Amino acid sequence: MKNITDSNRAEYYKISSFIFLYFFTWSASIGLLAIWLGQKTNLSGSVIGTVFAVNGIFSVLLKPVYGYILDKIGMKKYLLYFVVFMSALMAPFFIYVYQPLLLSNTMLGIIVGAIYLSFAWYAGVAACESYTDRFSRLNGMEFGQVRMWGSLGWAVASSFSGILFNLSPAYNFILGSVTSVVMLMVLLSLKVNVHSSHASEVIAKDKIVLTDVYQLLKNRKFWAFCLYVAGVCWMMFIAEQQFSRYFVTFFDDIHKGNTIFGYLGTVQSGIEFIMYMFVPLFVNYIGAKKGLLLVGLIVSTRLIISGLCDSHLLISVIKPMYGVEICLLLVSVFKYIVEHFDKRVNATMYLLGYQAMLYLGNVVVSSPAGYMYDRIGFEKTYIIMGITALTFTLISSVTLSSCQRRPGANKHPQTEENSAAGVRQQPVEH
Repeated sequence: MKNITDSNRAEYYKISSFIFLYFFTWSASIGLLAIWLGQKTNLSGSVIGTVFAVNGIFSVLLKPVYGYILDKIGMKKYLLYFVVFMSALMAPFFIYVYQPLLLSNTMLGIIVGAIYLSFAWYAGVAACESYTDRFSRLNGMEFGQVRMWGSLGWAVASSFSGILFNLSPAYNFILGSVTSVVMLMVLLSLKVNVHSSHASEVIAKDKIVLTDVYQLLKNRKFWAFCLYVAGVCWMMFIAEQQFSRYFVTFFDDIHKGNTIFGYLGTVQSGIEFIMYMFVPLFVNYIGAKKGLLLVGLIVSTRLIISGLCDSHLLISVIKPMYGVEICLLLVSVFKYIVEHFDKRVNATMYLLGYQAMLYLGNVVVSSPAGYMYDRIGFEKTYIIMGITALTFTLISSVTLSSCQRRPGANKHPQTEENSAAGVRQQPVEH
């Protein structure tokens, strides 16, 4: 595989195994959260929307903190250890805390659940992906070469998670906790070479300070990127939150719908796995901006068709297209950040400008979306979301910046426009 050499092969296998296990755990359990909330705690569409909205509030608050910590500690793994520890608590939390609270005191359960899910998953996955991107570049690898194993992990778990769920959701959560222990052992064995030949391109000598975050918030490119996330990514991810509920309505037997949804999750993740092999080269060729715009076109098309379709066969074909979107989006986002923002704030930019902004959509749109699902139906809501995504894609074709330099250089001229945080580019200390 490109850029995988004898010197970094062992660490490639380790970081890939870590990502595989993390997404395997997520798919086996949290991936079925909307179905679990609807079928096991009997929450309505509006209340489920509120659950995701509150999840979004805590995620928005935590993700910038995670990003700042990652930029502050560099390549140290302390934050990842914490995320894995929280993941390992999944089974006891869902079985003995979350479900009883949702049934007895719904609002308290929603808040407690949001805190846990943010620590372990909604902010945790962003931290893991950001660290993986940095680790990949440190070892001269493409992020997609590693992230594709996360898609495979999701696919493997999805192939049986629906069946396991029909037996008992507790089995899904127990599996997640056990897998997290294995994940911890892999993380402990991962070695980080801060003296690699790529270190000066990835690790900044001067660590991030709060002033850097303030300067980032003053950068026009930051807000242009956030506008894209709000218009396109909000529609993409919020439509996906309760898509499982819409999907099962195409089947007379809800259990059959659950099972087939799990199978399609496997197909979707398989598509992601394959796409990650080629998308980095494709985005390098067309540029990160065009990659982001292409995502917008695909998202708007998929949502509009989802709202118009009336066949379980067509909706089953449409569902896996999400795999193409997420792969192209993630690769384009990371490359756009490397092209336009200082390396000292890469993790902060990803978790604040992309991930926190993404989950702000949960706060702003999840509850209204749930209300619209209940009042006007999934079909009309998805059409509205698709048109919204298309509109903001057209706007972003003007507001997003094109790359004016060699991708991957991660250096910027000393101008206010291109400086994310003062741009103090210096060689790394050894």
